[in-house]
Amino acid sequence: MELILIRHGLPETVVREDGQPADAPLSIEGRLQAERMAGWLADEEISRVYASPLARARQTAAPLAGTLGLEIEIDDGVAEYDRNSHSYVPLEEVRRTDRERYREMMRTNAFGGDNPQAFRATVVEALEGIIADNRGARVAVVCHGGVINSWASKVLKMEDVFFFNPTYTSINRFMAAGSGERTVITLNEHAHLRD
Repeated sequence: MELILIRHGLPETVVREDGQPADAPLSIEGRLQAERMAGWLADEEISRVYASPLARARQTAAPLAGTLGLEIEIDDGVAEYDRNSHSYVPLEEVRRTDRERYREMMRTNAFGGDNPQAFRATVVEALEGIIADNRGARVAVVCHGGVINSWASKVLKMEDVFFFNPTYTSINRFMAAGSGERTVITLNEHAHLRD
């Protein structure tokens, strides 16, 4: 089967003073990215659309599901590692406004929470469940950069969980054979964002 992992579109910056999860929605640009991604995948024979429960993933999945005439199926196992954080600041914003913090994040590979390996195990379990339920099909999972890195690094047998920054609404394709073999088809497709 073909497993398509799609990163959510560009979200808004959200900082909650009450300590509740930020759960950032898509920005206007992020909504446009989601529409373009949906148009790009409109002719593919995708049988199911899954999404993380986080707003930015659900809102990115909506145009694709609508175009394909499918319902969005929520899977908690593909939520991002920072799902309970009281703030969400897109990495590009951190790079633009706080270069020192950005450099420190890159230097220490500060992604995946306290235990990137445990996060990867959760992601792998969720995606293997989706694979088991969709033998011979092509499905899309709208999720997050950390989820895509976790699955790709597992498939590539890499020790480091986080190794690249997927573009917003990028399409990342994998094959999953009934024998248990998992392979990468493409990473970080984003031609749909070109003008």
